[in-house]
Amino acid sequence: MWSTKLSQPPASSYCSIQSSLLSLAVLTLLSFTYLSLKSFHSPNSPSSVTPSLVVQSSQVVRAEEEVLSDVYNSPEVFRLNYEEMERKFKVFIYQDGDPKTFYQTPRKLTGKYSSEGYFFQNIRESKFVTEDPNEAHLFFIPISCHKMRGKGTSYENMTIIVQNYVDSLIAKYPYWNRTMGADHFFVTCHDVGVRATEGHPFLVKNAIRVVCSPSYDVGYIPHKDVALPQVLQPFALPAGGNDIENRTTLGFWAGHRNSKIRVILARQWENDTELDISNNRINRATGPLVYQKRFYRTKFCICPGGSQVNSARITDSIHYGCVPVILSDYYDLPFNDIIDWRKFAVVLREKDVYDLKQILKNITQEEFATLHNNLVKVQKHFQWNSPPIRHDAFHMVMYELWLRHHVIKY
Repeated sequence: MWSTKLSQPPASSYCSIQSSLLSLAVLTLLSFTYLSLKSFHSPNSPSSVTPSLVVQSSQVVRAEEEVLSDVYNSPEVFRLNYEEMERKFKVFIYQDGDPKTFYQTPRKLTGKYSSEGYFFQNIRESKFVTEDPNEAHLFFIPISCHKMRGKGTSYENMTIIVQNYVDSLIAKYPYWNRTMGADHFFVTCHDVGVRATEGHPFLVKNAIRVVCSPSYDVGYIPHKDVALPQVLQPFALPAGGNDIENRTTLGFWAGHRNSKIRVILARQWENDTELDISNNRINRATGPLVYQKRFYRTKFCICPGGSQVNSARITDSIHYGCVPVILSDYYDLPFNDIIDWRKFAVVLREKDVYDLKQILKNITQEEFATLHNNLVKVQKHFQWNSPPIRHDAFHMVMYELWLRHHVIKY
């Protein structure tokens, strides 16, 4: 047998090759560095952008940092989902129903049920509306119980009107039947309007109800329905905030005793020297806007539930920079799955009313300052505008609907 032994190159050859490769790598690296530095200093490089563009860029960064504040449960998730909503979300509005009666348009944009009116107006002012039902993610049923209430319609007749209107949409269009109404939504701020929907079982069971009285102990379904903030607009005075030194009163509440918790609150604390508690509304004869001005001077504004779990006093407190103290059981607070209420409010159980003063006094000045500063950050979410603006109450409600739009279509 023949065997062939391959000759090995000398070690010096390896060294020579390695030296050549190393030199080549160094030269390449130096070349790239030179080109990069040249590009960086060139007239067309980012470093030479105009001052106005730099200012705009810094404003965007500041806005994004504000969005990523820790008052949000998941700041980055909120930012990304919100941007996706702005790009993609489409809503189809049924055109059936005479606007001069109970449909399509708001009754008014003032008063304690103005949130319903603003939504009816804002949705048409927004870019979310589509005239093509085939590209819609959700379908809006534009019937206003607030308008019915304004025309003196009884609760029994409201129920019949709502039922007949929904049944007419089901008979005329194919869209409801694809999901049994799971991709449809209805908006009402008046608690009578919530009850009026109960005449149609699938409107309660399947459709998304956007309501101002979202209580866990009634028909409200928190993972399906949406809590609509009750906002009493227009506000009588400008927004408060960044004024901690002026807030010398520990706590404030004045209102009707139309619920058990309000009766207990007034009875327990109306004679206290540190808590400003009135067992009735403040008489306007005492001076102009006395009630609203109390918010400016108070650290904590007590917000007990009334005839329903909700109260416009909560958004009044937020607007005027007074940290709200929620005293209402089973209340699905507006935007609760987006923002962390405990970062800008004091959330208590109704049974805590007996220890209210001590609970508030136990909050240090530093903790109060943090709550107040965070409150200022969320004020924009509880303000309606016409036309709507980014991150206001309308857009936050739309974002809640966007989170709920993922339903199966057959």
